[in-house]
This record gives sequence, structure tokens and C-alpha cells, in this order.
Amino acid sequence: MAGIWLDALDDIARTCQEHGRGDLLQAVRLKRAHLLDPALTVLVVGEPNQGKSQLVNAIVNAPVCPVGDGRTTVLPTVLRHAEVATATVVQTPPPTPGAVAVAGALERTTVPTEQIAAGVAGTAGRRPGAGPAYVEIGLPRALLGAGVVLVDMPGSGELAATGATTPVAALTRADTVLLVSDSTRDLSVAELNLLLHLTRSHANVVVVQTKTDLVPDWRTVADRNRRHLADAGVPASLIPVSAALRLRAAATDDHALNAESGFPPLIARLRRDLTGKPDVLARAAVVLTARTVVEQLAAPLRAELESQRSAEESGPMTRLHAAQREADELRRCSIRWQNTLADEMADLLSDVEHDLRDRTRHILRMIDEAFETADPLVAWDTVQEWLERSLVEAAEANRRWLVERCDWVARRVADSFTRYGHGSLPPWPLVVPTETGEPLPEIERPSVDRFTVSQKVITGMKGSYGGLLMFGLALTLAGMPMINPISIGAGALFGGKSIHDEGKQLLRRRQATVKMAVQRHVDDFFVRVNKDSRDAARQAQRMLRDHFSALTEELQAGIVESLRNAKQAADTDAVARERRHREIRQRMTRLAALYEQAQQVAAAARPAPLAPRA
Repeated sequence: MAGIWLDALDDIARTCQEHGRGDLLQAVRLKRAHLLDPALTVLVVGEPNQGKSQLVNAIVNAPVCPVGDGRTTVLPTVLRHAEVATATVVQTPPPTPGAVAVAGALERTTVPTEQIAAGVAGTAGRRPGAGPAYVEIGLPRALLGAGVVLVDMPGSGELAATGATTPVAALTRADTVLLVSDSTRDLSVAELNLLLHLTRSHANVVVVQTKTDLVPDWRTVADRNRRHLADAGVPASLIPVSAALRLRAAATDDHALNAESGFPPLIARLRRDLTGKPDVLARAAVVLTARTVVEQLAAPLRAELESQRSAEESGPMTRLHAAQREADELRRCSIRWQNTLADEMADLLSDVEHDLRDRTRHILRMIDEAFETADPLVAWDTVQEWLERSLVEAAEANRRWLVERCDWVARRVADSFTRYGHGSLPPWPLVVPTETGEPLPEIERPSVDRFTVSQKVITGMKGSYGGLLMFGLALTLAGMPMINPISIGAGALFGGKSIHDEGKQLLRRRQATVKMAVQRHVDDFFVRVNKDSRDAARQAQRMLRDHFSALTEELQAGIVESLRNAKQAADTDAVARERRHREIRQRMTRLAALYEQAQQVAAAARPAPLAPRA
């Protein structure tokens, strides 16, 4: 069955060689070797804390990948079949001074199975100065023995932080991609963008909706997510599962609970993909490869053909002038996108700072209102807990808004390249790092004055002395002694009032002290988080600047080539131009036939049944 699509893939490789595109030829050869590999590579991707590692554990019914609320997966984890459980850290060895680096050299370090979590976290088995790495785990499982290879990737955007080049980049050449999203919410915009990107490079993408055991109305969430996929034009099926139920069913050998977990359709899908890789999946991959290659090869030919037509209609000099105008337009486009990026990032920094300031001011107003009546001696613990939680929520909300604005800025800058007719956004969804600087220390209980018993006695004695003396002297005029029941009662009344007034003053001082302490803590929080947000925004700006600069250079190289061709055409006679025109037309015809051949290969494959909707 492989002969048909192999012939089509070899034709694609020969076409790349004929056009002198060594980069495309190398990519096609790597794709050919991958499709001939009988193993089914399953890539598990998604945002952090969505249950990717737990999903992998549930698929193989073994707790091999560490799970938790924190960032547990730092290095990619590859699960293969082995007769005995093993764990190995695969990395590029550190460079040796004076030695010639060997391309593709890998170093394998065996780690104990009880240290798998440390290996995945990047703290075990790594050598200082070593290059990119991943963890390879061998496990005796029937599914893995059948040829399935599972690759648990770090959260979206974290792979770049590990230095994701060879050999780690080779892990992303997958046959099936599982995007993991939990049932507590709908698919996010970032996840839909990631799915759109994945479906452009992978023919077999599945959305796995995890944690159905935690959400009673997960079926409603699944229906909404299917509508989101349809509205976004993402050709991916959705399978809801519960890893917790799957592992519990495996522990108790409960077949009904295993069916309720939703894993049987997922396992069946993987087995069907494994069986269909040499035929259905390979044909679909060939179509994607053909489309990519044809687009890359046809673009310069199409541009040259349009220039040839213009030359036929209005002469070689007009064509030359048009190429010069295109070069001028690219220079203006370069100035526009640079100005747009600088202006939008300046506005973004100002808006993010204003948003954070507004959120912290709201928190301070709530603190002021609370301590208008509350006594810090009584309410401090409750207010402290609320303050820390509110500051964390404010920082997270501010960071989410920063990510959305950065994505909007990227699209705004990309609009400058619309006229060139190809996608100009970065290849992966823009992700601002979530790690901030050193955490702020917890706010300590402010030192406030207490109204002690001795202070109350002294204050009461001071106040009662004045009342006793005043009323005693007044009553002596009436012939009564200075110390009498009335003067004593007046002294007690004045003493009580003094104690009450002094207590209120001490309360106001305590409230003012606490407000100042909270103000200082919130100011420190604002400075720290604002610094982190600015650093993240500048990092995003540098990434966008480098991406669009490379895109401009690529377009400039193409335009310079067109300009050179126009000058050459202007110096040649009409016979040479006609000969080149025929050659381009023939190449375009062969490219169209090549793509049609790939489509016919895919059409001959049997359609795979859809996964059942739970």
C-alpha cells in the first residue's frame, strides 16, 4: 500500500531538487523516513495544568509522568516500549574545547526510575553546559509494544525555553497530535490559534477534553467546544475523557468505570491511526507536504510569470520600473511596520501600567473602607489574607491582558504585509512567560499601640481628677464638703469619658498605621509586577521585531531577485523572454500536476470513521 504514496513523495523530492531548493528537499526526505517508520508518534500538547501528563499516565495505566499543580514537565518526555522499565535523559553533549563538534551527536544518561520526576523537571541526568534534552522512558505495555510512541511536551511556549532545537525539534514530527484542554472552561483563543497552526502542518489532530469527572455538565462544554472548532474551521475531532476514572478503573479492574472514563474511544483511535499510518495517515501527510512544497515553489514562479506578462504588454522597461516600485513599496512597508510596532508597544506599556495601577488603587480603596470601622487588632488576619489573594488575582488579570494585547499588536503589525499574499504571523502562538521575578515577601503585622489596663487606669485617673475637683469646688459654695457623692460621680463620669476618647484616638492611630503599611506593601507590589510586565512586553517586542525583520529580508531577497530578473529581461530580446515564459509555464503545469497527483493519492485512501461523540 505504501508504493503509491512513496512514488508521489519521491516525485515531490525530485521536483524540489530540480528547482534547486535544498531546504525543501531535506524536509521531504525527513518526512519520507518518518512515514516509513512503522511506529506511530503521538504528540501531546496544550497549555500548562490541563492534565497532559495525567492523560499520558492514563493511556499506559502507569504513573510514569509526574503530575501536580506546578510546572512539573520541563523536558519533553518520550514513552516507548521496553521489556523492563527504564528512564534515560537524552541530550546534546557539551562542547569540548579544541574538539570538532559532531553533528547529531547525542549523549544518553540512565537515571533510576524513582528519579523520573526529577529528570522530567530537568534536575537529574543533565550535564552542565549540555544542549537541548528530553527524557526517554521505556515501559512494558501492549499499546507501546504495538508501535505507539507517546511524547508529552511542556506547556505551550515553554518548549522554546528549553532550547528546542535538534534533537528536541525532531520530537514534533508526529503522526497524531493530541491537544489537551480540561472541561472547566471552553477552548481559549490561544488554543484555537494553536489548533489552526497544527492542522496546517499535521493531518491528524484530536482535541482531548480532560477532567470530565470534575465538571457535571462536561457534555455541554464538549458541545460548545465542537461548535468553536466548526466556527474556527479546525478539522479536528473531540474526545472527552477522565484520567482519574481511567486509573481508578485500572486499579479495580472495573470495565464499566473504564468505559465511563471515555478512554476506550481514544485508545481505539490510536490503534486505528497506528494501523492506518502506512496508508491513510501517510496519504494525508503526502497531501500536506505537496501543498507546502507547491506553494513554496510556485510563489517565485508566479511572481516571475506576472512580470513576464507585464513585459509582454508594456515592454521590458515598464517591467523594470514596476520591480523598482515594488522595492520602494517594500521600503515604505518596512518603515510602516517598524513605526507601528514601536507605537503600539509604547501604548501597550502605558496601558498595562495604568491597568495595574487602577487595580491596586481599587484594592487600596477597599482597605481604606475596611479600616474606617474595623480594629486592626481584631481584623488584621482576615484583611491580610484578602489582600494577598486580591494582589495575586490583580497580577494574573494584568498578565492575561498583556498577552491578549501582545497578540493583537502582532496581528496589527502583520497587516502591513497583507499585500504580499502569505501568512506573516510568528509560527507559534505568542506566549508571554508567566514566571515573574522574586516573589514579594508577605506583609508583616504592623506594630500598633494597644490600650493596656494600666493605660486605661492612668487615663481614667487623669480625667476623674478634673471632674472631682471642678464639681467639689462648686459644691463647697453650697456648704457641702469637696469630697461628696456628687463630685465622686462626676469624677467617675469624666474618667470614663477620658478612657473612651483615648481609646478612639488609639484606634485611629492603629488604623492609620495599618493603612500606611498596606500602602507601602501595595506600592512594592506595583513596582515589582510592573517591572515584570515591562520586561515581558519588551521580550515580546524583540521577538516580533526579529520575526518581521527576517520576513522583510526574505521579501527583499525575492524582490531583489525579481529586480535582477527584470533588468536581465530588459537586456534580452523577445525570443529569450518567450523561451523563459514557456519554461515557467511548464514548471507551473508540472507543479499543478504534482499537487493533483498527491490529491488523487489521498482520495484513494479509505476514509477513517469519526470518533464517537460522548
